[in-house]
Amino acid sequence: MKFHGIIKNKMDFNNTKINWLKVNKVIASSHRIMLTTHENPDGDGLGAECGIFYHLQGIKKDIRIVNYSPLPLEYEFLNNDKIFETYNEKKDEEWVKKVDLVIVFDVGDFSRTRKISDAVKKYNLKTLNIDHHPHPQNHNFTYNCVDLTAAATGCMVYDYLKTVRLEAIDKKSLIGIYTAVMTDTGCFKYSNTNNKCHEIAIECLDNGVKTHIIYQKIYENSAKSRMKLMGAFLLNINYELDGCIAWFLITKGMLNEAEATKSDVEGFSDMARSIVGVEVSIMIFEQSKTSCRINFRSKGNLIINDIAKKLGGGGHAFAAGAMVKGTLEEVKKMVIQTAVNSIRNKIGVAK
Repeated sequence: MKFHGIIKNKMDFNNTKINWLKVNKVIASSHRIMLTTHENPDGDGLGAECGIFYHLQGIKKDIRIVNYSPLPLEYEFLNNDKIFETYNEKKDEEWVKKVDLVIVFDVGDFSRTRKISDAVKKYNLKTLNIDHHPHPQNHNFTYNCVDLTAAATGCMVYDYLKTVRLEAIDKKSLIGIYTAVMTDTGCFKYSNTNNKCHEIAIECLDNGVKTHIIYQKIYENSAKSRMKLMGAFLLNINYELDGCIAWFLITKGMLNEAEATKSDVEGFSDMARSIVGVEVSIMIFEQSKTSCRINFRSKGNLIINDIAKKLGGGGHAFAAGAMVKGTLEEVKKMVIQTAVNSIRNKIGVAK
């Protein structure tokens, strides 16, 4: 996607050391700022938005969080001040078209913001990308900040705030940052967990953030519909390469039968990966009659983002995804065959 009227790569830290003071000059020179993240948002994107929102509000910016998808129920605790909005083209048009800067968090691919990316193109809006996913050199952001070593985009927001603030980080911002870090490190158990993650957690605890409540709100707050859907997928897990790969389908029929929502599948890929002997889990999630969303998760011994790239997606080495066009049967055959061939070559299993 080409954005007309935008000066490409005016500031480009594409997995190079980020100068947060330069980033701050861009933000400081902008008055009306919109924050956004990818569709079906997760704790990292939402937490990063929350983390920077209260800082920008405190320095009197005209600031709004506007996302393509509604806020998932388990993250409602971040919305006590009603800071999250769902994009409505008619209602938001007058405000959006005069935005000075759109800050995009954790997006991986800007097209994942859907109609918001259309608005950026329509009104020639400047964009600042803050992300820990890989982006190509020929991206179309006006300003670009990518750090592949960051465990979460929330860690990058933390670095920015620690650099530019004279005062301590606001507790409300820390709640967002902790949410981002906790969720993207699998509650500090994934291989991306590093010293900084624990340092952030300590600062949050020191400032009165009730981290156990955040955990409960996100992970111990499942609707009955989610549990019903979970039971259906657990009964239908398939295995390849002697149990090295576990894969499963989430169909629209399963969703309807359980009266579940798309956000209810959060964490299912991790459950399948936790099975003894499984190295890679794959979720094939039917989105429509002609497209499926694919999630890949690895225990850390096998890189899987190359498989996602072959299918038109991408992501981290051990957590990646793709959106694949085709019927469920067509996509299932393509994805499993591609994954099996790739992983067979990596582990040297004979056909």
